Amino acid sequence: MPSTLETVCREALKKITPKSQERNHILKLADDLENKVKAAAEEAGIPAQVRVEGSVAKDTWLSGEPDIDIFMRVPPSISREAFGTTLLGIAKKAMRGLKQTERFAEHPYLEARVDKVRVNVVPCYEVKRGEWLSATDRTPFHTDYVKPLLNKQLSGQVRLLKKFMTGTGVYGAEIKIGGFSGYLCELLVLRYGSFAEALKSAADWKKSEVIDYEGYYKGREDEAKKIFDTPLIVVDPIDKGRNVAAAVREERLSEFVSAARAFLDKPRSEFFYPREAEAYSPKEFVQAMKLRGSALVFVKVGKVEAVPDVLWGQLYRSRRSLRKMLERFDFKVIRDGVWSNEENVNLFTFELETRFLPPIKRHLGPPVEKRAECEKFLEKHLGAERTLAGPSVEGNRWVVGIQRNHTDAVNLLSEKLKDGGRNVGVADLLSQVIARSFEVLVDEEILGLYSSDVEFAGFLTEYLKGRPKWLLSS
Repeated sequence: MPSTLETVCREALKKITPKSQERNHILKLADDLENKVKAAAEEAGIPAQVRVEGSVAKDTWLSGEPDIDIFMRVPPSISREAFGTTLLGIAKKAMRGLKQTERFAEHPYLEARVDKVRVNVVPCYEVKRGEWLSATDRTPFHTDYVKPLLNKQLSGQVRLLKKFMTGTGVYGAEIKIGGFSGYLCELLVLRYGSFAEALKSAADWKKSEVIDYEGYYKGREDEAKKIFDTPLIVVDPIDKGRNVAAAVREERLSEFVSAARAFLDKPRSEFFYPREAEAYSPKEFVQAMKLRGSALVFVKVGKVEAVPDVLWGQLYRSRRSLRKMLERFDFKVIRDGVWSNEENVNLFTFELETRFLPPIKRHLGPPVEKRAECEKFLEKHLGAERTLAGPSVEGNRWVVGIQRNHTDAVNLLSEKLKDGGRNVGVADLLSQVIARSFEVLVDEEILGLYSSDVEFAGFLTEYLKGRPKWLLSS
């Protein structure tokens, strides 16, 4: 008997709602860490308002997946440079003894780990509403806005939406994912009243849908579309000039809309807890490649000194540029992708219809009625070294067969990247690394990395299958 939406949601909610023991543990941990940050700030002589923000403060966090966000609100008299020096130092001292990683969004902050709990210590300015000096200044206002509007029932609906988005791969506003933030999930539930109603509405969203909980642009939605010009517009209730959904890429939005439709049609727990497919064995990988008959070309790059958000921004920008370059030289790109372990391996993947092109390329000239252009065309191509056939008239146009500059995609990439690839649009930090060393690999040549790195093998298997986990084949 098919599962009903209510049954699936009820079972999922049981799993993702923290039990009292876990809740008490996380709240005590958050309180202890908050006090440590307060003490470190006092010791450094910095007047800081320290408070837990985010999902723990709003009680919308998922069981087993808590993030503790501790914000230090400091006076505007403290310089922005101090965020990466004095305030980062305070955070490091407060989190002493824990694994620490410096992160960077608009400004530096600290990420620490307590067992499996991620703790972010984030500086921001203590300002009046609307007088923002940094992007993070809004966060305490978000907490104060959402908390009074949520009750136990609505908090559960937010959890369902977060877990659904996590399971379908669209949760996370960081550049790597380009999806939905926790605050955005909270606003969607507040706007539509429940997880199910949010999905029902999303299933019919149009391009540049405007969601405006406070009604700042009521009757002026077209104005909001002009101001923000993004695939999804969710006006921030505490700042009408900010789009909470600005980070959501068109691809992620489309995936969410499609997943919402599929779930409403056939509710299944796999949307919340997708089954992890086993990676192909090396032998299965080779068989899958032979079956496709295409060419998988990889560009492997070493360590890039950058925090994840900066790194992924550089990777995505460079991937787009390399794809355009391949297409400019007539290589047909079926799909492309990028993978990184965020440490010492970064990899671009391009699936091409074929690695090699014939030496001859058909080149259209001007229509015969354009006399001057025809004369220039004939002067250029008649008897030229690169002319392999023609010029001749086909229909009402001159046509010539010319010799290609590049017939091998591997050689093309190797040549264009030997100086770092800046001239073909490779981003600066990547270009510096590529100029020192890179590899271009084809098909089975990637098996060394595939066999030694489980994460990469999983990525490439999913890439080859090319289908979201929630999409049923029948």
